[in-house]
Amino acid sequence: IIAPLVFSVLVVGIAKLGDFKSVGRIGGKALFYFVSASLVSLLLGLLLVNVFQPGHYLPLDNHQAANVPAMAFDGAEFVKHVIPSSIIKAMAENEILPIVVFSIFFGIAAASLKEKSKPVIDALESLSHIMFKVTGYVMAFAPLAVFGAVASVVAVKGPEVLKGYAYIMGAFYIGLLFFIFVVLFIVCSLCRIKYFKLLGHIKEPVLLAFSTTSSEAAMPKTFEALEKFGCPPKITGFILPLGYSFNLDGSMMYMTFAAISLAQAYGVDMSIADQLTMLLIFMLTSKGIAGVPRASLVVIASMLATYKIPEAGLGLIIGIDHFLDMGRSATNVVGNAVATAVVSKWEGELKEPGEPREHKAELDQV
Repeated sequence: IIAPLVFSVLVVGIAKLGDFKSVGRIGGKALFYFVSASLVSLLLGLLLVNVFQPGHYLPLDNHQAANVPAMAFDGAEFVKHVIPSSIIKAMAENEILPIVVFSIFFGIAAASLKEKSKPVIDALESLSHIMFKVTGYVMAFAPLAVFGAVASVVAVKGPEVLKGYAYIMGAFYIGLLFFIFVVLFIVCSLCRIKYFKLLGHIKEPVLLAFSTTSSEAAMPKTFEALEKFGCPPKITGFILPLGYSFNLDGSMMYMTFAAISLAQAYGVDMSIADQLTMLLIFMLTSKGIAGVPRASLVVIASMLATYKIPEAGLGLIIGIDHFLDMGRSATNVVGNAVATAVVSKWEGELKEPGEPREHKAELDQV
């Protein structure tokens, strides 16, 4: 499911991004914020995984790691690899980088044709929804996979292995809490937004996302909470849905954290250049996965193949993925709420309880 999912999601996302830019000032500010927040969350995941080294706590046999060759970054070979000689060949072999490059060109071309390309974009959007549904069916078997993976590991390694899982979960949640209470707090402070008052308004959708592992399930409640906080409906209705495709902070942090953890577990030597390249690719391939439970695993699986990391390692992570997904879904909600509030503030349209709203649009007209 990797090739059709990545292709359809990227093309539709880029084509819609063309319309997104056309809305002017608000779209540009939102795009700037989304890219900045995505980069910070990915970098934080990268920092966490290098500081805590959680991969060394995954229960792998030594011989599993010994058979995996180390990666060496070669700029010339990298360029040759990412330009597909045949997109069909790249899809057949699940080569994510050539698919991404082709999808970018295809999406830009589709956006430039506007109405002429609409039937194709609509068809690809339907394809992306179908692939999301297929992913949902696959993940419906996740409880069996979790049972098999955890039971097998505990039976072979003993109950001591659970300490390793606890360590990995603890390291990841430290990162999530740091992002929520430090990074986003600083962002709101710089924009003069009362952050803890905002958290008080969105606590219900955050708890809903945490319990259901779906940030999209909390969207209606988030709409209501942001409007009560003072964000105008026209900005909330525009920014929040886009945020669920372009601003999944918790999910993106998890991608770098999980992928490099598996590289550590299998002894795959990834240089800083490799890690930063992976980060930039995740910036693209992470778009459009909202609303699909544990779809992050699909994106991570495609990246593992690119860097010659055994995909079997996902069987170990999936054992605790549900608990990690709870935290990252809640973080996604908080991140999108802050994004909406920040853009509203930049537009002079944020009216926090008890404060007058600056009607910037009317002032500009005057």
